[in-house]
Amino acid sequence: MVGETAKEQIRSWLETSERVVIMTHTNPDGDAIGSCLALALALKKKGMDAQVLIPDGLPDFLRWLPGIELSTTFVYKKEKAAGLVDKADLIFCLDFNDPERLNDLKQHLFRSDAKKILIDHHEDPVSFADITLSEPRRGSVGEMIFLFLRDMFDEDLIDKDIATNLYVAIMTDTGNFSYASSYPEIFHIVGELMNYDLEKDAIFSRVYDSFTVDRMRLLGYCIQQKMVVLPKYATAYISITDEELQRFNHRKGDTEGFVNVPFSVKGIKFSALFVEKKDRIKVSFRSRGNFPTNRIASEHYRGGGHINASGGDSFLPME
Repeated sequence: MVGETAKEQIRSWLETSERVVIMTHTNPDGDAIGSCLALALALKKKGMDAQVLIPDGLPDFLRWLPGIELSTTFVYKKEKAAGLVDKADLIFCLDFNDPERLNDLKQHLFRSDAKKILIDHHEDPVSFADITLSEPRRGSVGEMIFLFLRDMFDEDLIDKDIATNLYVAIMTDTGNFSYASSYPEIFHIVGELMNYDLEKDAIFSRVYDSFTVDRMRLLGYCIQQKMVVLPKYATAYISITDEELQRFNHRKGDTEGFVNVPFSVKGIKFSALFVEKKDRIKVSFRSRGNFPTNRIASEHYRGGGHINASGGDSFLPME
């Protein structure tokens, strides 16, 4: 995954770095958090002080991940987070292709003199890092971190905790292998992770079987009242207002996966989810086949992503 020139440079930086910061995008998902924690745990094994920075809060279903104590949420602990960035010798940026996805954390990234390495699988990465490792063909950054650890270190740093984080990253960013995973290598990697006493079934349950009753009632309400199906266009969408979220005692992460629900309807090839926030409408797109959701996201919603999975923001009223 890492070319020889980049490999030598990164090894040199790792050998001379004591303090490392690993940061990821706003509204972090399983791939973002799992990849960051896996890398942080591995670097700590090499004697580095590795810390993970998250721009804003993470969903409840990811709070159990091994190494979560290494993470700091910027919006809640701005002074601590800024200090970590200021003192960092090396900064890894994972699972985003544009520093705008860091929100206010990007100001501290740009001010830092630390060397910066971007590891990402989204198309068209912005040029801001000293070294960019970009592989849009992959379904997750979790795979890239697995290969990165194998490329960069002679010894095997992966253990059960690191394997757990990597598996969560890969599993969640492929919809439990229902998309973005139609190539052999991803299953070879998962097969190797199983060698570390990985509790695959328990991990699935902790991620997908740990929602609140309110979240399940919200999902039922959306299916019954808010899902609009347009058979002529093989399209369906769900829109949720802030008032509706509050009615069901919404917590961060509750609408995770809602955008995939319409695919259970026969013939649906394109699905959209619109969720009202205080200052914007968060938009998520998914598709089947070659329909380019990322083009819609970038051209109309100030966003981007992959062909089959993307998102953005709208600043128009929900109506």
